[in-house]
Amino acid sequence: MSLLKEISITEFTNLRIGHASNHDGQTGVTVLYFPQGAKVGCDISGGGPASRETPLTSPVTADNPINAIVLSGGSAYGLAAADGVMNYLESQNIGYNTGAALVPLVCQSCIYDLSYGNPKVRPTAKMGEEACRQAFSGTDTRTGNIGAGTGATVGKLYGMKQSMKSGLGIAAVSAGDFQMAAVVIVNAIGDIFNPKNGQKIAGLKTPDRKDFLDSVQELYRFMTPHDQFTGNTTIGAVITNGAFSKAELNKIASMTRCAYARCINPVATMADGDSIYAASIGDVSVDINMAGTLAAEVMAQAIQNAIHTSQIPDEEFLKYV
Repeated sequence: MSLLKEISITEFTNLRIGHASNHDGQTGVTVLYFPQGAKVGCDISGGGPASRETPLTSPVTADNPINAIVLSGGSAYGLAAADGVMNYLESQNIGYNTGAALVPLVCQSCIYDLSYGNPKVRPTAKMGEEACRQAFSGTDTRTGNIGAGTGATVGKLYGMKQSMKSGLGIAAVSAGDFQMAAVVIVNAIGDIFNPKNGQKIAGLKTPDRKDFLDSVQELYRFMTPHDQFTGNTTIGAVITNGAFSKAELNKIASMTRCAYARCINPVATMADGDSIYAASIGDVSVDINMAGTLAAEVMAQAIQNAIHTSQIPDEEFLKYV
């Protein structure tokens, strides 16, 4: 009998999730809001991250609680969404009190989705504010083509016409009083696999889109320096009610990266900005090795969920390529 129980992410008492989506431009914003704040660590394994305030997750910076994590599209342009999140949090009297003003502590990472949909439509401060406002209403459990997953795609070695739609995934489990959840935006240059049986579930298509190509074997054709790799990055977060320090959360985030390796191939290239946050929002005492191992398992399930809930017919997908 498994010690784990699948649960709804709504069971996390110090977490709210909200989204803002632009389906015409195919981009969006997802906000993870922590009503009582969170300790946060981060692991960045890709070579081209678009991020904001990630130094707040370092063990050598001040140990102040993080108010929100923002995941978005728009590449570096999407970092504007955090302005709206900060403005809304300030309006709710939330933030670090500097004496002169409240400064909400908000970290953000972005995917590159400019090659899908309209590249001139990017997440704005207004979208960030809307996603944060939605998070204050409760946790939106929808997955797939929503929020930061709206413009996510995978299998992009030969461009968008041979890629597939992806999106946002969520998974959550408990082991007794201990809870672990994962939220991920799967936007990879590589192919996506089910790690339990090795089955490819999404990725690089043949030119006629009738079959898969092997992204790794195709990559091996590029023996000389090659600047094809644009348009990627898988970003996500694991959230736990376990009590961990920032240093421990950085280790948990790095252990969670194992899920990317199990499910995505190739991964962590110089054209990716693959990033994972780990957030502690509770006080349950748990072994860090157990927590990090479980975080990778839950993240792997969230990646599968992102693929399965975001697939659309080819004719609809190709309209935005």
